Amino acid sequence: MKNLENVQTGRLSTERREFLKKSGAMALMSAFGVSFFTSCSSDDDTPNRPNDPPAPSTGISVQGSEITVNLAEATALASSGGWALVSAARVLIVNVGENNFNALTSVCTHARCDNSWQFANNVFTCTCHGSRFSTDGTVINGPALQPLRSFPTELDGNTLKVNFG
Repeated sequence: MKNLENVQTGRLSTERREFLKKSGAMALMSAFGVSFFTSCSSDDDTPNRPNDPPAPSTGISVQGSEITVNLAEATALASSGGWALVSAARVLIVNVGENNFNALTSVCTHARCDNSWQFANNVFTCTCHGSRFSTDGTVINGPALQPLRSFPTELDGNTLKVNFG
């Protein structure tokens, strides 16, 4: 009777083991990218450096169901045609001119995308599937069929408030 199993045993040389370790690590880094292996670092890993400047303020804060915008700091919104996507609240804000602002949900009524927006020529475009909306949320062209929900805004001096609740 013929033995169908061919079993070989042995040990890899130290040089061969080192080569396989290094080439395996290189293959993983190539497949996932170096950022995959470094992305889990945290600020706790670095010592406190008192001379680091504080992070700049965006001028936009979200508390509960209210967005507060300091237009002196949020300069993109301070002028007509300026806009912002407030991801934490899933809200688009646009300055439509003459101290008037519109606030709309950033959740597209077509496929529920909420972070993929462009704004040009007074038109919001959801870049997921190309639906286009006017600054008041009306559908200009689909595939979306329903308008974007709008939220009340209130301007008091340089402070804009949006109630999205």
